[in-house]
Amino acid sequence: MVYQGNKEIVEKGRVDWTTVIFFLLFVMLGWLNIYAASYDLENATGLFDLSGRAGMQLVWIGTSLLLAFALLKIDVGFYEIYAFVFYLAGIGLLLVTLLVAQEINGSRSWLIIGPVRLQPAEFMKFIIALAMAKVFNSYGFRLMERKNLLLVSAIILLPVMLVIAQSETGTALVYLSFILVLYREGLPGGFLFVGIASIVYFILGIKFSDTQVGMLSRGEFITTILIVIFAAGLVWSYMKRRGVVTVLLLLAATTFLTAFIVSLFSVRTDWGLVAIIAFLVTGLYLLYLFFRYRKKTYIFIFLFMVSSFAFLESVEYVFYDVLQPHQQMRIKVTLGMEQDLSGAGYHVGQSKIAIGSGGLVGKGFLNGTQTKLKYVPEQDTDFIFCTIGEEHGFIGSTLILILFMAFVFRLLHLAERQTTVFGRVYGYAAVSVFLFHMIINVGMVIGIMPVIGIPLPFFSYGGSSLWGFTILLFIFLRIDKSRKRI
Repeated sequence: MVYQGNKEIVEKGRVDWTTVIFFLLFVMLGWLNIYAASYDLENATGLFDLSGRAGMQLVWIGTSLLLAFALLKIDVGFYEIYAFVFYLAGIGLLLVTLLVAQEINGSRSWLIIGPVRLQPAEFMKFIIALAMAKVFNSYGFRLMERKNLLLVSAIILLPVMLVIAQSETGTALVYLSFILVLYREGLPGGFLFVGIASIVYFILGIKFSDTQVGMLSRGEFITTILIVIFAAGLVWSYMKRRGVVTVLLLLAATTFLTAFIVSLFSVRTDWGLVAIIAFLVTGLYLLYLFFRYRKKTYIFIFLFMVSSFAFLESVEYVFYDVLQPHQQMRIKVTLGMEQDLSGAGYHVGQSKIAIGSGGLVGKGFLNGTQTKLKYVPEQDTDFIFCTIGEEHGFIGSTLILILFMAFVFRLLHLAERQTTVFGRVYGYAAVSVFLFHMIINVGMVIGIMPVIGIPLPFFSYGGSSLWGFTILLFIFLRIDKSRKRI
């Protein structure tokens, strides 16, 4: 903003061309890799042939460019004013999809309109981001007030439940990545820690559920000890009471040491029971501290221990009675509990072979044998990264990942320079979506994440995903363009 006399003149904003260049580079590289992944040795089509995947993707790229141009021309106030209207329309569209959509590959998430197939769940990413930004930008908004926290949670969780009902678990998990936005806007780190701890409990509880340690499975035994260690860590993090931390750990260690001494006298020891006793002793000590010093932190840490153990005990029920068999198998394959190279592990197995065969520099464009012989299913959509790995090797794959991380860091920079809460929240929402997609997609292709079927942004074939990512990005660029400059 510049000053002329007594008048304020707002400088005309400029689009962040660095981000636009990233976008153009990604869609072009994606187009070439889709052509490579879908290339048929016997019936080869050209890059511009509309009967092939690459030709159709070029159409989607063209329409996305038009869409991007239109989004940059819309007044930024439009996005904030109609954020809730978009949200209600998106929820309505998810409901319609759930009711009328045909089942495709086990999912009811596609609306078929003539020759066009659209996946409304893809568009909910930018819609949720707009709704969250609108709420956070309200006058006097404080996230940790109960009504506000419930409102923001509902904005995220309602689409999650509707998309899960469509059997699109992967997309539902993408929506949960918005917790990073909440963390940036004041959500205590303890909430994020609880989420990470829950993932750790789930993995340990399932992976080591095959053997028993007394009355507990090996996974329950390890996790029960871990809960005590986490509790001690929380005491140090929030209270900085070294003496309390020492006593907590000594109580648990003394319980195990006493049991070990007793076992030397030929007394049969149930180590699972010992772990539970150590858990109870440390929990009771926290209760004692709460009643003595009246510090709420102690009771919160005690409740963390209790809820952690309750969650641990529910893990096997959720895994075996709630998740579908194919979802169970995917998780088992990822955790190394099953191989199943002809079933749930086939995608990942073939993908790892393709990436590994690329070596350091790859086999060259259109020379990937695994890709050309169609060994990898979904190789031009969710598993597009294996084509990059096979044809361009470790160097090419690493370069793509470096470009993606540079893109994410650029978006973080744009988000931090926003002069309104609306712009900052929306920017962090965009960062969350792109970062989650990149980590999970690449992780599942190389076998360190479960296969949950989410695309690699701008690379995977598909009009809905490309449009969804384009809208998400260019609304943010429009917001950034209009920010106040001082």
